Amino acid sequence: MKHITEYHHKKILVLGLAKSGVSAASLLHKLGAFVTVNDSKPLDENPEAQGLLEQGITVICGSHPVELLDEGFQLIVKNPGIPYYNPMIERAVEKGIPIITEVELAYKVSEAPFLAITGSNGKTTTTTLLFDMLEQASKKPLIAGNIGTVASDVAQTAEKDNQIVIELSSFQLMGIDQFKPKVAIITNIYDAHLDYHGTREEYAHAKGNITRNQDATDYLIVNVEQEVVMNIARRSKANIIPFSTVKQLEFGAFVKEGAIYFHDEKVMDVKDIVLPGAHNLENILSAVAAAKLTGVDNESIHRVLSTFKGVKHRLQFIDEIKGRRFYNDSKATNILATENALAAFDMPTILLAGGLDRGNEFDELIPSLKNVKAMIIFGQTADKLERIGIEAGIKTIQRVDNVDKAVPAAFQLSEEGDVILLSPACASWDQYKTFEVRGDIFIEAVHKLK
Repeated sequence: MKHITEYHHKKILVLGLAKSGVSAASLLHKLGAFVTVNDSKPLDENPEAQGLLEQGITVICGSHPVELLDEGFQLIVKNPGIPYYNPMIERAVEKGIPIITEVELAYKVSEAPFLAITGSNGKTTTTTLLFDMLEQASKKPLIAGNIGTVASDVAQTAEKDNQIVIELSSFQLMGIDQFKPKVAIITNIYDAHLDYHGTREEYAHAKGNITRNQDATDYLIVNVEQEVVMNIARRSKANIIPFSTVKQLEFGAFVKEGAIYFHDEKVMDVKDIVLPGAHNLENILSAVAAAKLTGVDNESIHRVLSTFKGVKHRLQFIDEIKGRRFYNDSKATNILATENALAAFDMPTILLAGGLDRGNEFDELIPSLKNVKAMIIFGQTADKLERIGIEAGIKTIQRVDNVDKAVPAAFQLSEEGDVILLSPACASWDQYKTFEVRGDIFIEAVHKLK
């Protein structure tokens, strides 16, 4: 860890805890800052805050009093989930107090370079693939951010021969100052988190911060098929490395004659890839580009891609039972994700879908149902999904109480060669605490069939 003096004797407010806030507060305390932590959860219900109090850090819990900002703080480290329209943040901006997120601290103290991934979809799969490729090639990667350990915890133990692979959200990227990844990836940009950012333009601008400080010694890997991403690339000072699943490029990562190429070098045949889906091929190309830029050999890439079955709950292959293949895509909490999942399969599919009703209809899903032979529906959106299933001409639509009952119902309707796919197109909160819980119940139900 770099023992920097930048924060020594500075008065710093850590706003919001969770794992990143706890790590930031502890790190700043080690670096000699005068740290105050402010969290909305009451102290007697807040073991994280109690632990910081025991370290000698000032802790204020139970609310976010705006008058706290009159105490002369020189910096705020904000939890990414706290929006900029929060009264505390609005007041801090008025007072000219700099605001960063914990990722910036991690960058400041890290001995190791960062390989950073952002985008609307595919971040976790791309991050995991890149980490696995680096690990297979003995490049000593560490994984951090939204998956793995909090970045500032990882950075404290990282050495110069490590490489920190980090997944970053738009929320985190809004709070950077000097953060400068050696390699950055933007997988794609779709409308998302507009309740936080306000407009698609602001959301795209936040994503673009990943390359804001890059220069000609760095690399930015971008989806050439998306104009919004290419607009960011045109403003970047980094070396631009494009990827495309549909065009043969002069350089970058692309598909030619059934094989993945990086620049003019064949890396491996597409048929050897286990992970299904055109959208996953995009993730694969971006990870391959980053791996090649960091010296990973083709054999290591092949070993990963010929065995990688997917991140849990993201089009994850579970098992094959009597010729039926089961896939868990519980992370598909919106229509676009389910469209991508359905596009991954040419064989007859039984779709398990339903969940929280957010007020939207599902008509845009109809064109993606062409290979769906039956639907098993559940949750608050069952009526809406039944309607679009009928419009799509699906003859068998069965309603059940929950995911646990959906699995045996789907198996009863299936035949050898079918795919049974949980891809709900909805959030889980009407019946399950998280999409992970929903996916775990699906996995358990599949195992019960055996």
